[in-house]
Amino acid sequence: MNMLLKTLAAVAAGTVLATNTLAESTTAVSVASPYVTIDNEPPPKLTVNPTPLAAGLAHGIVWIQYRVENVHIVPVFGAAALNVSPRIGHLHVHIDDVPWGWVEANNVNTISVAGLPPGQHKMLVELVDAQHHLFAGCTECRQTVTFTVPEDASHSH
Repeated sequence: MNMLLKTLAAVAAGTVLATNTLAESTTAVSVASPYVTIDNEPPPKLTVNPTPLAAGLAHGIVWIQYRVENVHIVPVFGAAALNVSPRIGHLHVHIDDVPWGWVEANNVNTISVAGLPPGQHKMLVELVDAQHHLFAGCTECRQTVTFTVPEDASHSH
């Protein structure tokens, strides 16, 4: 009987430790859960790394990393999606002031562009809502990076 009580006490202590650890680990996560509506969501924010990853440039591929805050990047579009909480959106990407661009709607944190000729280029990245508009009042939702594709880059991809 004494052994059973010791075993039960050990299991109870382990459960308390596991519960405390779980509580601490969930409060340490700073990303909003998609299961809970957020009241007074903080404004969205976009951070674009101004330097392409060197491993890609050596092969003529431009990899620009980015991070978003207070927005989930998903391929969901339309007016009804404007009322979703936590907030959702996607990126618009333009190269060298051409009148067309593309949508990045996956959250892989890296924009990939291949086939650019050697020389200096400019990439405009915009964080937009489900109807393709910049988020209202978001000063960090539009960023431009300038980079150079080296002359000696291998363009075999």
